[in-house]
Amino acid sequence: MTQKTILNESHRALGAKMVDFGGWDMPIHYGSQIDEHHMVRKDAGMFDVSHMTVVDLRGGRVREFLRRLVANSVDKLSKPGKALYTCMLNPRGGVIDDLIVYFMDETFFRLVVNAATREKDLAWIREQALPFEVEVTERDDFGMIAVQGPTAREKVVSLLREEDRERIGKLGRFAARTASLPNGTEVFIARTGYTGEDGFEIVVPRGATVPLWDALLEAGVGPAGLGARDTLRLEAGLNLYGQDMDEDVSPYEAALGWTVALDEGRGFIGRDVIEQQKAAGAPRQMIGLVMDERGVLRHGQKVLTEHGEGEILSGTFSPTLGKAIALARVPAGELALGQSGVARVDIRGREVPVRVVRFPFVREGQVQPGVLE
Repeated sequence: MTQKTILNESHRALGAKMVDFGGWDMPIHYGSQIDEHHMVRKDAGMFDVSHMTVVDLRGGRVREFLRRLVANSVDKLSKPGKALYTCMLNPRGGVIDDLIVYFMDETFFRLVVNAATREKDLAWIREQALPFEVEVTERDDFGMIAVQGPTAREKVVSLLREEDRERIGKLGRFAARTASLPNGTEVFIARTGYTGEDGFEIVVPRGATVPLWDALLEAGVGPAGLGARDTLRLEAGLNLYGQDMDEDVSPYEAALGWTVALDEGRGFIGRDVIEQQKAAGAPRQMIGLVMDERGVLRHGQKVLTEHGEGEILSGTFSPTLGKAIALARVPAGELALGQSGVARVDIRGREVPVRVVRFPFVREGQVQPGVLE
């Protein structure tokens, strides 16, 4: 049965084209995916991310549990409200999911995990939590709205209670705080996102989600759908779980080695395999591709390199660049490290040249060096 977020009727009232997304009825666009993309790059747009899962962890050994559960080190989190991006691995070093961990206090951490992996994530987390006597609570009483773009922060801050505005306006990246709306509703605001732009992700009580959405519309924040979210995150070089990584892909093979902390004495799940890959090198690497010819790069197309064959993971037309871009996984070697600049993609039997570039392709509205010729 298809699930609906609390904002479903709001999307339909705005004329959204709705699609099935991992079992959820979600907006793909509200008229023009390209316009929504540019709106986020130049001004501010908002996304309904209420389908994502907030999970609260409580207990005296919750930090000890997270040291075991995730590949990054939660010991980096010492101040309440600080956040950490990390991967949760299986014993083979494959990625069960990528997620954000928020430190609330020594007995309370909060996770935000992907919608498509909700059931398996919760089952895995609960199984691993048992020996640590950690209480795992799925917070389905929340909605979530992401507001992204260069004017996102000022527009969100303008809607808060006056005494919270300065504090939230100065909130650092990958940090979160509670704040209140003028009517007293408490919200959890994180300076995080999935677009390569600045902004906030706002966790709000379910019953207050529609009023907040409407207030954002009144403040000049336009709605954006899954289509723009995908082109924005790909330009930003951000992985999509299930397409760019999964349980058979290690963080090193997904260009997420920076999220692995091999701190001494911490036996996180999958560490043995990860240490071996760190020492010997991962067999595959992720690279960025730009196609200067007309056309679109698509998931599953074959990539040909001097070191062997790989495939495109995520591919799209980049509205910011005006060209096709992609993330691809290829055999490890000189090309994968960005030292060589040319590969080929098999498009319906024709080998089309593409340039290998470092990603992200776009960061905070700016095309990165080397992406355009």
